[in-house]
Amino acid sequence: MKKILSIDGGGIRGIIPALVLAQIEKNTGKSIAESFDLITGTSTGGILALGLSKDNGHGKAKYSAQELVEIYEERGREIFPRSFWRGVSSVGGFIDELYAVEGLEKVLDEYFQNEPLGASLTKVLISSYDIQNRTPLFFKSWRNEFRNVLMKEVARATSAAPTYFEPAKVAIGTETKYLIDGGVFINSPSVSAYAEAERIFPDEKEFFVLSLGTGELIRPIPYDAAKDWGKAGWLLPLLSCMFDGVSDAADYQLNSLLGDNYVRMQVKLDQSSDDMDDASSGNIANLRAEAATLILTHASGIGKTVQTLAPSAVS
Repeated sequence: MKKILSIDGGGIRGIIPALVLAQIEKNTGKSIAESFDLITGTSTGGILALGLSKDNGHGKAKYSAQELVEIYEERGREIFPRSFWRGVSSVGGFIDELYAVEGLEKVLDEYFQNEPLGASLTKVLISSYDIQNRTPLFFKSWRNEFRNVLMKEVARATSAAPTYFEPAKVAIGTETKYLIDGGVFINSPSVSAYAEAERIFPDEKEFFVLSLGTGELIRPIPYDAAKDWGKAGWLLPLLSCMFDGVSDAADYQLNSLLGDNYVRMQVKLDQSSDDMDDASSGNIANLRAEAATLILTHASGIGKTVQTLAPSAVS
């Protein structure tokens, strides 16, 4: 059986799947890269996928899932430095991106240095969208055309969420691509990962997929407000609707395809903000609480996952 891990996008809410994966690593006694044959992610999920598969130079994982939690807890405000004047000058992200890229790029450079995608410990699939050619682009660690692209450049591309960060410019072979967050078309890349796995493992008859969400959006969009919105009013709410709807569709499709060999873990955001960029200490604490709730309510799913990944482990 081939094992696939898929991690949704969601900005700062990526701390939720990071904490779930930390629990799975604790229970299996193995790194995530050792446990899965293919890891896929979009946006913040793409950053996690890359971090979990980075080699320490000795054939082992450079970072544990728990260590990657630090990106959100300790570096979140560098990535999303809330500034009143930046918000005013960009008119809330309508005429310019909300955030300068320097903070994000600094964090990615520190975590990934000059590690190429092809050096990943396991196969990695990361989504992005080519705005010049108007087509999805998947970075595939096993493909020659992507092997020399730096991990930090892949991470920058997949996390370039429209209105939040400017598009990424990435050299792929002799071409330069202009890329944005893959969440604009596939916030949960689980179905694409399953389809890809069938191609790269043609003799395999059985697949297991673990799909991790970053929190289900429950904040309503009031009709009385929405009916009078124009482009500016709908911009961020529309993005959230797209991201959430795509994830729900992927969940339905894989559940139909794989049945018991599919585990989806998601939690309603009852305590925390669903904003992708709220890196305040209070919201980080609330997101931690949401992750604890997810781990508790999905204990059976975690147990099943652990038994699949490490049959002799005690969950």
